[in-house]
Amino acid sequence: MILLVEDNEDHAEIVMRSFKVHHAAHHIHHVTDGETALDYLLRRGNYTNPEKSPRPNLILLDLRLPKVDGLEVLKEIKQTKELRGIPVVILTSSQAGNDVKMACDYHANSYLVKPLEFSKFTELMRDLGSYWLGWNVNPFLGDAPV
Repeated sequence: MILLVEDNEDHAEIVMRSFKVHHAAHHIHHVTDGETALDYLLRRGNYTNPEKSPRPNLILLDLRLPKVDGLEVLKEIKQTKELRGIPVVILTSSQAGNDVKMACDYHANSYLVKPLEFSKFTELMRDLGSYWLGWNVNPFLGDAPV
C-alpha cells in the first residue's frame, strides 16, 4: 500500500494512473495535506482503526503542502519509532538546494523532481514503482504484498 501525499490533483491522478497501468501497487491512499497525512500515519482522528488505516509500504510526499509542510511531515515520520522504517520518497517540483538538503537531513529515502513532460512523469512513476515496490526489500515489511 502506498500513501500519496499530494495537493495537486493533476499530479496525484498521474501517479495513481501510472501505478495502475504498470501494476505497481494494488492500493494507493491519497491525502491532500500534511496534517491529514500525519493523522493517517499516527492514527488520529478519522484514522484510529488500524484495519482501515494500515501502515503503508511506501510514502510519496510532496513538499509544498497545505496545513503542514512536507518537510515537517518527513521530520515527524523519521522521528517516530513506528514509522521511521517506512521508505519516504520526496516527489516534488522543487529543485531548490535547501529543500534537497533539508530532505536529506530529515532522512528522506529518495528525492525526485517531477518532470514537466507528461511522458517523462509517467516514465518516472513506472521506474519508481518498479524499484520501490518490486526490487527493493523493506526490512520492516519483508516481502509483504503491497
